[in-house]
Amino acid sequence: MNKTEFDLVVVGGGPGGYVAAIRAAQLGLRTALVEANHLGGICLNWGCIPTKALLRASEINHLLHHLGEFGFAADNVRFDLQKVVKRSRQVAGQLSSGVGHLLKKNKVTVFDGFGALAGKDGGRRLLSVTKDGKPVATLSAKNIILATGARARVLPGLEPDGKLIWSYREAMVPTEMPRSLLVIGSGAIGIEFASFYRNMGAEVTVVEVLDRILPVEDEEISALAHKAFVKQGMTILTGAKLGPLTKGADSVSLSVEAGGKTHAITVDRVISAVGIVGNVEKLGLEGTAITVDRTHVKVDARCFTGEPGIYAIGDLAGPPWLAHKASHEGVMCVEAIAGRHVHPIDPLNIPGCTYCRPQIASVGLTEARAKEAGHAVRVGRFPFIGNGKAIAMGEPDGLVKTVFDAETGELLGAHMIGAEVTEMIQGYVIARTSELTDAELKETVFPHPTISEAMHEAVLAAYDGALHI
Repeated sequence: MNKTEFDLVVVGGGPGGYVAAIRAAQLGLRTALVEANHLGGICLNWGCIPTKALLRASEINHLLHHLGEFGFAADNVRFDLQKVVKRSRQVAGQLSSGVGHLLKKNKVTVFDGFGALAGKDGGRRLLSVTKDGKPVATLSAKNIILATGARARVLPGLEPDGKLIWSYREAMVPTEMPRSLLVIGSGAIGIEFASFYRNMGAEVTVVEVLDRILPVEDEEISALAHKAFVKQGMTILTGAKLGPLTKGADSVSLSVEAGGKTHAITVDRVISAVGIVGNVEKLGLEGTAITVDRTHVKVDARCFTGEPGIYAIGDLAGPPWLAHKASHEGVMCVEAIAGRHVHPIDPLNIPGCTYCRPQIASVGLTEARAKEAGHAVRVGRFPFIGNGKAIAMGEPDGLVKTVFDAETGELLGAHMIGAEVTEMIQGYVIARTSELTDAELKETVFPHPTISEAMHEAVLAAYDGALHI
């Protein structure tokens, strides 16, 4: 083989692509990775990681303004926004550099450029790599994994302009703190930004066209989140219809119809968080058997596209649009290519997390979806106010909710809101993946004192056995 011939080429260096490349190299496949921008993709550079650094800063700011509750006092509490943003970018940069080191360590050849399918050469696939419109290389491989991810959806009239209307990119690197902010869209991205800016002192309004915020979550959890955000001072308008935006010199005005009323809103900045679209353009999909459905590549349970030798993973392959789903798909796909036996991913076993304050995490079916699927259910609830560790931490607001099949005891879903629930949800994920029932979960010993005890109590509560409420 020469340097442009590989067993596998991965297009896209995000959490799906770079993990797939590393696993392929570990399995002995000669592997190349093609990335047009930054190793680590959107998640590491402009998504999951830097937003968590920002949210950590906002949590600290919140705590500094509530020191009296813990017996402390501090004068002239303030923050340096540029240092907050700089730390966030440094965290992203450090991890991006780490991805490069891991790829080098595993002997993955990295090409800096844009990859596109370029036909076949006998039984091998060809991929052209260009940079700034100029050819870099033509790669040959038996298999190609497309992991090009997705980008923010742009609606007419809400096009980001870099100043008044922000996408997630501008929202992560503000040069000054807006006094007021409108967030359009209440999914995980919109709510996390709303939480960050509210904790940092901005007046925040969230607008959602559906009848509730966080619409993929259990309705009960969504309602508790709504209540918590309003208590923090956010304005939330659901079932909303937006009028045209009018831009001023340093503000944006619009009218919003919601709840039978018309609200006149003027804010310093607007964040558009209305979903994502797959990066399917210019990939050379024309003339192949690959099907694109609403900007996402259709795949089977092993991420095979239908075109021999071509696979797609992560956000490009459709929902749920989560980094951990992309990484798991990358490993599964590569192991299937290498001839190993793999288990297709069950989407209902993929946890979802929103890192707002309070945090939200879930896995499996909501109560409503479980009933719609024909299950007779037993539901358990346990509030954080009954948990000693939560009270000691000063975090008594929260709830753990479990949904079981009343006949078999199968854990159909688990839904949580409160401090550190994003770290706790994995317990329920393991339970679902291992097909545990209420019997095993009841017998599980949880350490004391921990917030995780609320998980056990929520299981017991489904069977009328909660002890501390």
